[in-house]
Amino acid sequence: MKTGLSAIICASSALISCSSAHKHEPLPNIVYILADDLGYGDLSCYGQQKISTPNIDRLAREGMLFTQHYTGCTVSAPSRSSLMTGLHTGHTPIRGNKDWKPEGNWPLPPGTYTVADLLKSCGYVTGGFGKWGLGYIETTGDPNKMGFDEFFGYNCQSLAHNYYPDHLWNNHDRIDLHENDSSRNGSYSADLIHKAAIDFMERNHDKPFFLYYATTLPHAELIAKEEYMKQFHGEFLPEKSYMGVDSGPGFRKGAYVSQSEAHAAFAAMIKELDDYVGDLLNRINELGLEKNTIVIFVSDNGPHLEGGADPDYFDSNGPLRGYKRDMYEGGIRTPMLVRWPGKVGAGSRSDHISAFWDVLPTLADITGSKVPLKTDGISFLPALLGKKQAEHDYLYWEFHEQGGRMAVRMGKWKAVKLDVNNNPDAMPELYDLSIDTGEQNNVASSNPGIVRQMTKIMKREHTTSDAFPFKWEESD
Repeated sequence: MKTGLSAIICASSALISCSSAHKHEPLPNIVYILADDLGYGDLSCYGQQKISTPNIDRLAREGMLFTQHYTGCTVSAPSRSSLMTGLHTGHTPIRGNKDWKPEGNWPLPPGTYTVADLLKSCGYVTGGFGKWGLGYIETTGDPNKMGFDEFFGYNCQSLAHNYYPDHLWNNHDRIDLHENDSSRNGSYSADLIHKAAIDFMERNHDKPFFLYYATTLPHAELIAKEEYMKQFHGEFLPEKSYMGVDSGPGFRKGAYVSQSEAHAAFAAMIKELDDYVGDLLNRINELGLEKNTIVIFVSDNGPHLEGGADPDYFDSNGPLRGYKRDMYEGGIRTPMLVRWPGKVGAGSRSDHISAFWDVLPTLADITGSKVPLKTDGISFLPALLGKKQAEHDYLYWEFHEQGGRMAVRMGKWKAVKLDVNNNPDAMPELYDLSIDTGEQNNVASSNPGIVRQMTKIMKREHTTSDAFPFKWEESD
């Protein structure tokens, strides 16, 4: 089925009139923290036993923990595209990890309307810090063309694999990190990104701001600062080693370095991430912004298996099946924590089924604005406020690698279709998540009516994309 993507993603240039969802109150600051490849079970508030995350857990203690929030996709670029546009991967323009020369990834097309556009039109100062991955600076997907007043970090998600890079970007300025020349470990990129994010918040504390903090932690490569590594030497035995690329043309150009203590390095990176979140929360309080700042913490997809990572050792996907690149729950279900003092109940939990494409309509709801385009999302503001919440009829995903994959969540049911390009007529797998969260028992053969419904949803929600061709020719 063909569709006019431009009709879906292009919006009116008129300024949106915005006001707080609560009359006579100022617009809240919004801090959205996006971890990179953090699993559903990697936080102690979600059951992690080997690593403690007290600062991130504080968000759960002081806010709401979601048990059924989903990413946009099972890998980085399409997941972030879905987050930015409010569209699932059958509609959002970026549907896979696809490189762009000389640097970066396939760009968002001109006229794409983003979360940052929405908030900027409401008078927010908008800043993105960390990993972008949705268009090089010379393309239409440049973050400064996508609603962000400021950007600092990695434009390219492949280069974001490395924590001692030769450069980062400050808007359109390339910042060369000569202290990392000749294999030196002079500047740890996560530190630089964190400092830039804090600086943005401090400079703009007297006006509404949107801080999109897309940290690269804890994605491979597995490398942490020594002050963190020394806290975990010998703590996670037996250790796992990884032989990577330590010299030559691929070194710090996307390839992962060697790591003799992969378990300790992963724990150290989680500790680094947790400390960054703690520092950010403390700075919000010091600036007197706590009561009027929404902090949201999520991950972009499930835990990875790269660079020596060992998610089974840490039980990184918790009770869920699968990892990054899988359409099973472990690849697409993410932690989500939301703190908004005085609005969101402290220590509360929600089983509401939501996804990345809900974020744009939710922030529109919070700011009292109208989104000038059709999205696939539903605002989850009522769930945050403890009110009656509208529910999705279904959620849909597609993935453009490994033969093509699709998935649908409809109530308690979850359908997964694999190898779509090579076997389009194959029956989807079907799981009853109400009794089988780990997706171990395929019940498709005993529920043909549900399978037919799921197949119709897949066929309806998929639209073709010239940049990301996806074969879908199942017979009626």
